[in-house]
Amino acid sequence: MNDSAPLFDPALIRHRIVRARAAGYAGFLIERIAEDLEDRLAAVTRPFPLGLDLGTPLPTVSDRLRSSGRVGRMIRLSPVFEPNSAVGDPEMLPFGERAGFDLVVSALSLQHVNDLPGALVQVRRALKPDGLFLAGLLGGATLTELRQAFLQAESETEGGASPRVAPFAELRDLGGLLQRAGFALPVADADTITVRYGDPFSLMRDLRAMGLTNALHDRRRAPLRRATLMRAAEIYAERFSDPDGRLRATFEILWLSGWAPHESQQKPLRPGSAKARLADALGAAEHRLPINGEPS
Repeated sequence: MNDSAPLFDPALIRHRIVRARAAGYAGFLIERIAEDLEDRLAAVTRPFPLGLDLGTPLPTVSDRLRSSGRVGRMIRLSPVFEPNSAVGDPEMLPFGERAGFDLVVSALSLQHVNDLPGALVQVRRALKPDGLFLAGLLGGATLTELRQAFLQAESETEGGASPRVAPFAELRDLGGLLQRAGFALPVADADTITVRYGDPFSLMRDLRAMGLTNALHDRRRAPLRRATLMRAAEIYAERFSDPDGRLRATFEILWLSGWAPHESQQKPLRPGSAKARLADALGAAEHRLPINGEPS
């Protein structure tokens, strides 16, 4: 586990998910991710006798995989209490090493863990050899418009800025994290979803209804000043509106996939083991580069 100060407040995240679900969770992002996840799994022909849904705020992903017949038995680790599910934390999996899952999936959960490398190691250990991990989480470009509007508004009205939108992972880092966690054939890619709103307050209501409001451990505790909120709304409308007056909101979905190592998987060739030259394959002449001051 990470010994440094936590970035996120897990208890607050759980509280906000409970509140959002009680008020009517805005599930359009999870629905989109669940649909994309099914499409990605469609390219894998093997069966998955035992699957785990890791921390998705709603049972949408579990329900769809059960109904599709792709997973024989689906276990759900929910962030909050719900019928027929275990309650748990993605950073402290209760299954132990070699739990034997054929598939672990997650949607809109892993962007809020404080120790993502440690969580990925636990996922890899919970998979059986040649088991698949597939997750969609929010990336660094998410809510870039709202972040910029609040930064400028606070600078103007309060003489300084505090983080109002949580930082998210960057795509360039995630492939390396999968490798460090011991996954074979790791892949990280991104999908950008643009949602349009009539005004910034509609976006903020949706964020509250998804439990995605500020959950930083070191967030500012003082209430947001009305002058700052109104100025942020003005800046948002000025800078990020389409010709029809509606406002853009970016959600970047980062996709992670990797396999628990198994001897049957493809492995990279050892250096020098190639049986053909690249120049021959390309039909090009091969030129030797000068070394240590040799004439060219």
